[in-house]
Amino acid sequence: MSSKTRKDKPTKSRFISRAQRNIFAGILTVIPIWFTWTVFEFIVKQLSQVGLPSARALAREIEKHSPNLAEMIQAPWLLNTLAVILTILALYFLGWITTVVVGQRLIKIFEYFIHRIPIVQSVYSAIKKFLSVLQTKPDEVQRVVLIEFPSEHMKTVGFVTRVFTDANTGRQLAAVYVPTTPNPTSGYLEIVPLENLVSTDWSMDEAMTFIISGGAVAPDHIQYENAPQPTE
Repeated sequence: MSSKTRKDKPTKSRFISRAQRNIFAGILTVIPIWFTWTVFEFIVKQLSQVGLPSARALAREIEKHSPNLAEMIQAPWLLNTLAVILTILALYFLGWITTVVVGQRLIKIFEYFIHRIPIVQSVYSAIKKFLSVLQTKPDEVQRVVLIEFPSEHMKTVGFVTRVFTDANTGRQLAAVYVPTTPNPTSGYLEIVPLENLVSTDWSMDEAMTFIISGGAVAPDHIQYENAPQPTE
C-alpha cells in the first residue's frame, strides 16, 4: 500500500466523523425550532379557521365601497392574517365582557341553555370544572405531585384535581391527572392514596415546562421521596 493511500484513509475518516457530528448538531438545533414552529402553526391555524368567516364577511362589506381594497384583502395570506387578528380581538372582548355585570348575565343565560343539552352539558361542565380546579390550590396537598406511574419503580409528575374519602375505610384519596409528553392535553387519571403522593414545591408553570420539554427544562432540585416520619 502506497504512502498516499495510507494518508488518504485518516483524512477520509476525519471528514466522515466531522460530517456526522455536524449533521447531529444540526438536528439538535432544528428540533426545538421545528417543535416551536409546529405549535405556533397549529395555534395560528386554529385561530385562522375560527375567524375566517368573519374575515370573509368583512371583505364582502369592503367590496361594496372599495373593490380594489377588497380584492387585496382576499389574498389568502392577508385573509388568514385578518382572521387571526379578528379572533384575538374577539377573545379579548369576551374576556373583558366576563368581568362586567352584563357579560356575566349573558354567560349565565348561555350556560342555562347549555345545561339543557344532555351530552353537551356534561362535557362543558367537566372541562369548566377542570380548568377552574387547576387555577386554585387544594387545601390538603400541593397541586403538583409525584406518583408511582406506570410502575412502583418509576415516578411521574401529576396534578391533584381533588381529594375525597373512601366510603368503606375512610382513607383519603386524591384524583391525579397525569399529562403526557410533549402534549399535556392528553393523559391519564389516577386515584392515589394521599400518603403515596410526593409533594413538590413546583408551580404549575414549572411543571408544564418540564412536561412539554420532555424533562429538559426543570428546577435544579426535586423531592423524589417523602421525608421519613419521626418515630415516637
